[in-house]
Amino acid sequence: MRAPFLTLGILAFLIRALWIGQGTGLVNWPKSSFMISQMQWAYYGAALAALGVGLMGLALARR
Repeated sequence: MRAPFLTLGILAFLIRALWIGQGTGLVNWPKSSFMISQMQWAYYGAALAALGVGLMGLALARR
């Protein structure tokens, strides 16, 4: 059960970078994205980062 938690945690942590970048307007890719310069997506990204860190911590604690 360790590998799925670790994989999901890493994936969530990587996706948060895109969400925060688009939400703050730093990442304008893809150009037609509805998330660009919508600050709520930066908050969603921060929450997803916390979830990702939690999942990675849970995975690493399950040895």
